[in-house]
Amino acid sequence: MTSQPPYAGSMSAPELMLFDLDGVLIDSLPTMRAAWEAVTVRAGIQVPFEAYVKHLGRPFRDILRLLGLKDTEQFTKAYEDAAIGFSHLSQPFPGVEQALRDIAATGCRLGVVTSKSADRARPLVDGLDVPFAVLRAPGHGRGKPSPDSLLLALVECATDPGDALYVGDMAVDQEAALRAGMRYVHAGWGYGSPTEQLPLILEGPTQLVGLVRVNPAGPA
Repeated sequence: MTSQPPYAGSMSAPELMLFDLDGVLIDSLPTMRAAWEAVTVRAGIQVPFEAYVKHLGRPFRDILRLLGLKDTEQFTKAYEDAAIGFSHLSQPFPGVEQALRDIAATGCRLGVVTSKSADRARPLVDGLDVPFAVLRAPGHGRGKPSPDSLLLALVECATDPGDALYVGDMAVDQEAALRAGMRYVHAGWGYGSPTEQLPLILEGPTQLVGLVRVNPAGPA
């Protein structure tokens, strides 16, 4: 599904493009499934992976709370360790790497804002072999749908919200961008469905390059 952008082509192109990682740049669903099933079986927890997937985009601890599971350091560490062990199952979506290189060649800066831990996100981002200006992963602040991580990325890059856009694949990504005052584009190849009021839905990673030539509208 794709929608035609309801904005004037004369609007300026973004100076900074921020991306969610899972479901946008990297197909990490096989890694997450393997890790989730391994740790839940070991812990005797009967929560299917499909229930976990519904909350993707949020920090892991927030997902546990939404699933009614006890948030413990032991369980979180077990999942992180398992995900690292299964990290070879994660791969960039076809066309993503070339699209990022083409965008960078225009002078537009790139960044990643993810709810994945920094220890797991950094190797995946580095593996794309593209110059990213910023990587924001959960710290001690609020995770998505809070705008905090996006705003911190903008501060680090000295960029106004109106000069940047965020590409995500979950409703929490759209909400975070809206609350940050940023434009948002939905990756239709990702793991979540867009909300009804959405300026632009892309069908595939190759369409990302068009975002530096034609600018999506502001938050709906």
